[in-house]
Amino acid sequence: MELVKVGDRTYYIKNATNIGVYKIDDNNVYLIDTGNDKEAGKKILKIIDEQGWNVKGIINTHSNADHIGGNKVIQDRTNSSVLAYGIEKTFTEFPMLESSFLYGGYPFKDIRNKFLLAKESVVTSIENNLPEGLEYFTLKGHFFDMIGVKTSDDVYFLADSLFSEETITKYHLFFIYDVKEYLNTLDYLSTLNGRLYIPSHCDVTSDISSLIELNRNKVNEIINRIYNACEREITFECILKYIFDEYGLVMNANQYVLVGSTIKSYLSYLYDENKLCYEFKDNRMVWKQV
Repeated sequence: MELVKVGDRTYYIKNATNIGVYKIDDNNVYLIDTGNDKEAGKKILKIIDEQGWNVKGIINTHSNADHIGGNKVIQDRTNSSVLAYGIEKTFTEFPMLESSFLYGGYPFKDIRNKFLLAKESVVTSIENNLPEGLEYFTLKGHFFDMIGVKTSDDVYFLADSLFSEETITKYHLFFIYDVKEYLNTLDYLSTLNGRLYIPSHCDVTSDISSLIELNRNKVNEIINRIYNACEREITFECILKYIFDEYGLVMNANQYVLVGSTIKSYLSYLYDENKLCYEFKDNRMVWKQV
């Protein structure tokens, strides 16, 4: 982890999940997300302590485990507040909801891991509780009520609204809860005019236009692939296998629930757009083109 200054009050810790740091005064800071686990939280605290700062609060952009994993150890050691928005507040308070939601039932032990299941923390609603110099904005699509954060230095923390070329080239699919809202968020991002942008899993940049197009093109590509897969009647499990085979992906328990949930979201989108329909035949749900 490396602390990088990007404004008078704004810093970020370069990490697999970039961590925002905002100085509210000479001694106190707010964090934006806390990484994927207890060890990440400890490393963040070490960096903050080396600067002589105190963690006053944590802002979670959303409740995925790689963004809230360090909450508990930081909150326990600093008595800092944790702020979250909407449904994300509840999922952050009760992290079992994430793996349960992804699986669609009580999660079996192989998906009760730190990749999908963070530790609980005490959470306060972000509304009317942000310190001066920070503001939040909604970035729906990737998860239920994900937000971004803008600082007084005109730096935008964009959470998981954009994924890097390396991630897209390697994995092709990235998690999406609501495809229509995700596309709307990409349109919204194109209207921003910030000085600097920090997505959670991309390099810092002053221009996100090419990233927006890259992400939009990949989403549209997957929409078309799933639509084409439904030329004949096909079950969800067969669609999932088709997508894994097409992109050369390897199935495991984590990928099954993450990609599987995402494929279902694409099916919902195509159904709502009147591109696909479904029937129940021989006690199987089959999808097909309208």
